[in-house]
Amino acid sequence: MNIQDVKNICVVGSGSMGHQIAMLCALGGYRTTIQDISEESLQKAKSSLAEIMDKWVAKGKISAEERNAAFERLRFTTSLAEAAGNADFVIEAVVEKLNVKKEVFAELDKVAPPHAILASNSSTIVNSLIAEATKRPDKVCNMHFFFPPLVMDCVEVVMSEKTSEETAQVTMALCQKINRTAVLLRKEIYGFIANRILLALSREATSLYEQGIADFKDIDLVCKKALNHPLGPFELADLSGIDVGYYARLQLYAETGDPKDKPEACVEEKVKAGTLGRKTGRGWYDYSK
Repeated sequence: MNIQDVKNICVVGSGSMGHQIAMLCALGGYRTTIQDISEESLQKAKSSLAEIMDKWVAKGKISAEERNAAFERLRFTTSLAEAAGNADFVIEAVVEKLNVKKEVFAELDKVAPPHAILASNSSTIVNSLIAEATKRPDKVCNMHFFFPPLVMDCVEVVMSEKTSEETAQVTMALCQKINRTAVLLRKEIYGFIANRILLALSREATSLYEQGIADFKDIDLVCKKALNHPLGPFELADLSGIDVGYYARLQLYAETGDPKDKPEACVEEKVKAGTLGRKTGRGWYDYSK
């Protein structure tokens, strides 16, 4: 298969990542179907995309015709069989839990055409762990977008030892078609590039906070003023979702058994309290106002 053979794309999961990834594909000219088990989540995704695209039109980023054409190529369904049944390329964007992803990929392996590539948007879980649930490990890879996908111009494409060169090159070409800069990793490693760097920063920032060295707001301030980061590590956690980082750290700890890889107590407290950042109105910061 080559990139010219990709006509239909399925995105599994309509959350903060999935619905924007799907719109990127629709804007790139692909017939795209978003699948989610929740009809409510699908409706929320549709409303969110309408709001974003209306703003793009108002700002002159795209024309009204381009907006309308993208929505005409976009479909929403709760049926995985319907979404993936004629897909040439599938992008999974469900919760960052290995057992859930393996269940999704096992089902995709049954309903998607044999030629279809199955890509995971996972930010940390290497695809070989997920590919075990399929009979097509050569057609499985990571395709990690950054939040928010409609804004961030980067995708990490990761191969396992079983991922074929064809799969990697089609995925890289798809990134180009949807106007995203892709980097290819030919060797699996937890967290890939960006999140390994972010993990080191986040771990040190949280340690400084838990030791009482500095308040989290001051740590964010130093990162922005001294290091010229657009967001501090705590602000970034709120933006991407505190639970996303928490589950990623749990997965890392499960793989390494190293106590330093466990999520910090202050992070676990927020996850248990349901204060997950911007999406819940409160995390490290209060967004209710």
